[in-house]
Amino acid sequence: MSILPAAEARFAAETEVLVVGGGACGLTAALSAQDAGAVPLVLERDPAPSGSTALSSGFVPAAATRFQAAQGIADSAAGFAADIMAKAHGEADPALVDAVAGESGPALEWLADRHGLEWQVLDDFLYPGHSAHRMHAVPERSGAGLIGRLARSAGAAGVDLVCDAHVTGLFADGDGLVHGVRLQRPDGGVEDLACRALILACNGYGGDPALVRRHVPELADALYFGHRGNTGDALRWGEALGGEGADLSAAQGHGSVALPHGILITWALMMAGGIQVNGAGKRFSNEHQGYSEQAIDVLRQPGGQAWCIYDARLHELGMGFPDYRDAMAQGAVRSGADPAALAAATGLPEAALSAAIAETAANGPDRFGRDMAATLPLAPPFHAIRVTGALFHTQGGLRIDRQARVLRRGSDAPLPNLLAGGGAARGVSGRQISGYLSGNGLLTAVSLGRIAGRTAAALTAGERGRP
Repeated sequence: MSILPAAEARFAAETEVLVVGGGACGLTAALSAQDAGAVPLVLERDPAPSGSTALSSGFVPAAATRFQAAQGIADSAAGFAADIMAKAHGEADPALVDAVAGESGPALEWLADRHGLEWQVLDDFLYPGHSAHRMHAVPERSGAGLIGRLARSAGAAGVDLVCDAHVTGLFADGDGLVHGVRLQRPDGGVEDLACRALILACNGYGGDPALVRRHVPELADALYFGHRGNTGDALRWGEALGGEGADLSAAQGHGSVALPHGILITWALMMAGGIQVNGAGKRFSNEHQGYSEQAIDVLRQPGGQAWCIYDARLHELGMGFPDYRDAMAQGAVRSGADPAALAAATGLPEAALSAAIAETAANGPDRFGRDMAATLPLAPPFHAIRVTGALFHTQGGLRIDRQARVLRRGSDAPLPNLLAGGGAARGVSGRQISGYLSGNGLLTAVSLGRIAGRTAAALTAGERGRP
């Protein structure tokens, strides 16, 4: 990836707001820019929009929405911001936290009212760190469903989306003003495209093993469950233009990806009463601490593997999620009428497995700090899935302000026309893997996407209509 001299460009066309990346952040940014009066264009390197959004659960946390109110859920942006800061150990940028928490509810209502997205609030269980039920999902309850609806909404709104367009460089001058981009087609063809504002929505660096090992060594050997195109382009471009990265040691992990099937198993199973055991049949952590940091605990077990153990009640809960149904169809779920039968089905030691299941009947905190009285004891018949820990996406990125403008290195002054959102920007998880609050990835994708679109439209407003 490179920064190219503006004088070398051979621009074939120009657009007002150019968006690099067609995931949730990029599509939201484009819709926002267009609604604010600008003309956006989205460049997506793949044959169709997908990105890490399609690989995610698709759940977007948002506060004080009418969808929550309709289900009798009381919440506030201030309460959401407090939850984010608490999970991030106070390390996140408070101004950015307030901005994304405050934008979260209005953004989902805008997507519903203006662009037809349907939202439902998951109220069967609380995700770790959240003080209110605020996970919003489209009816499909999947990341693929979310990106599909956003793409259809963008098409219906007339947003131009060019796929198979891999941006390989930016044209800029010495002050960091971006003039356009160079993109490459699958056949090797190269095109230069001019713009007046550029939004980086091409995620972080989870797909670059060297950068992961440098910044997030705890997950360097984890299964990478994000998009292979997330190779740190936005970070490199921003730094080359005079910006800087922040909180680069933060990431979202997950302690429950089915082996060898590579299917995300909903953490709802753990939050509603399930447990994890290692190959010796023993529990090794507090399963309610958060699925991001659980990835590290799973990877520390022999072979970097564990088993999710749960019962028929939780199996029915899981069947409400498409990924779990896929895991079931592919034979990932093992079953047994009692601990002995489950031990036979999994190869786990019967005595240790029986003892681990019996721990769920405890009346209070256990040795790991999990309050077993908060959930029902596991009861036969039982089910199990073999899983590993995975890296989903990085949470560090370019330092930005409340308007999603990329800031100059060592300064609060923004670069002239460069913006970033989602995984391309600094997140709100602080500096640690344990700082990730469930849904932070899609929170910043949607909230910062809407903010960046508005800001880009405002930046280009004075030039609108210029020949």
